Amino acid sequence: MISFQNVSKIYSNSETHTALNEVDFKIVPREFISIVGRSGAGKSTIIKLLIGEEKPTKGRVVFGHYDVSQLKPKELPKMRRHIGVVFQDFRLLPTKTAYENVAFALEVAGTPEREIDDLVRETLDLVGLDDKADNFAHELSGGEKQRVAIARAMVNRPDVVVADEPTGNLDPFNALGIVNLLVQINELGTTVILATHNKEIVNQLGRRVISLENGRIIRDEEKGRYSLS
Repeated sequence: MISFQNVSKIYSNSETHTALNEVDFKIVPREFISIVGRSGAGKSTIIKLLIGEEKPTKGRVVFGHYDVSQLKPKELPKMRRHIGVVFQDFRLLPTKTAYENVAFALEVAGTPEREIDDLVRETLDLVGLDDKADNFAHELSGGEKQRVAIARAMVNRPDVVVADEPTGNLDPFNALGIVNLLVQINELGTTVILATHNKEIVNQLGRRVISLENGRIIRDEEKGRYSLS
């Protein structure tokens, strides 16, 4: 489903910085994979390349039948409908309720209005927030905000959910709840990519782990642990 083929990403600003260096890996459908590494190791760059926010300096990024690195800007929205992204800082619209934040993702995708209500309520129920549909972001806890963000990422029924440090702003209890929700989503058939530096969560998952250091893959283990030494 996803293939990074000898991918390098070099940024040239005031000085040259290599964010990724000859990265090569594949992710198969329905897999749950953690990408780990210290800050600046290249985790977020991998996500940006996958969703077409950045283009590789070298190599290919393939998602399904899309050669992401060759897509034109007008072609990206169609591809991105297959990927739901969850961010550390939630990125909820403050003037909209939880229901409206999730519905907005469907409206942007052009979903018929008659289908939106059922999809939104079904997805809020999936993340355990059916009773918070009418609450605004400031009325929700950090864990609840992240659940709304996950619902928004899931409502279009994507093939892949990418979570970029989704527990970074949460206490351990809520962090565990969010990861358990991602596991549940994976068990329903969705591929999950978790970029994180949370050692305890990665070790508890016991799933595939790709470890990055200075833009290179230093370890790729099917049942891995968080280890950067």
